[in-house]
Amino acid sequence: MAVNSVMNKKVRVSDNILLGLIYLSAFLAVGLLVGIICYVFYRGIGNLSLAFLVTEQSPTKGIMGIAGNIVNTLYIVILTLIVVTPIGVGGAIYLNEYAKPGRLVSTIEFTIEVLTGIPSIIFGLFGSVFFGQTLGLGYSMLTGSFTLTIMVLPLIAKNTQEALRTVPQSYRSGALGIGATKWYMIRTILLPSAMPGILTGIILAIGRIVGESAALLFTSGSGFYLPAPGFGYVRKLFESGGTLTIEMYLQMSKGQYDVAFAIACVLLILVLGLNFLTKVIANKFNVEKTK
Repeated sequence: MAVNSVMNKKVRVSDNILLGLIYLSAFLAVGLLVGIICYVFYRGIGNLSLAFLVTEQSPTKGIMGIAGNIVNTLYIVILTLIVVTPIGVGGAIYLNEYAKPGRLVSTIEFTIEVLTGIPSIIFGLFGSVFFGQTLGLGYSMLTGSFTLTIMVLPLIAKNTQEALRTVPQSYRSGALGIGATKWYMIRTILLPSAMPGILTGIILAIGRIVGESAALLFTSGSGFYLPAPGFGYVRKLFESGGTLTIEMYLQMSKGQYDVAFAIACVLLILVLGLNFLTKVIANKFNVEKTK
């Protein structure tokens, strides 16, 4: 008598074909990433030098350097994260822990979804008109940062909300049952438990900030000068500043492909470095959570 079980089930040819297609898709995805990275480094690594990285660009003297663009990129990333992280995380906490399900919550979540799909060029147009003209910030780092804040807000809010949902309900019940206040429970239990998911949203936000160009062309401009010492670091917030992606676009438009690929190498190194650092922090929280 034959027993119909998983152990003696006949393997069909179609199953093997589908399994092969799945593996092929996975290898294609990894291969595309590796291929792009290798090609960019092949074209650009030979044009990288210490002088190229630490020198300020000077068209009048014929000097090509991206030190100012690197500083501008870090300005944009840090400023945007300082503004968007409290708003995104706070909004997710409200939606997940405080708000009662209803029309208001549905409207907010629908708005977040819509913001995710709006083209970046529209964000740039809005930021230029509202932050640049209406608020009088002009072409500045603040205008670019505020515009990118609206762009990456859905990423952080959505990932934080999903991370909070993965925390078991028993954590909440246990904390509240021993007399902890709701905010104390959120601050000491929920947020540390959800931190890896929150950091994932921050990683995605950093990737979009660093790689954005269309919106920043309308808002932060293309200035490439380093900030002056002292108060100049504060004054830089109100001045035009082009990021690495803006400078790469400008070099491509001039036909300077070697310089553009060199800037692309710096961008890849910067993004991979930031992602690696964030992953290390996320793994640290995972280790502490399992202890």
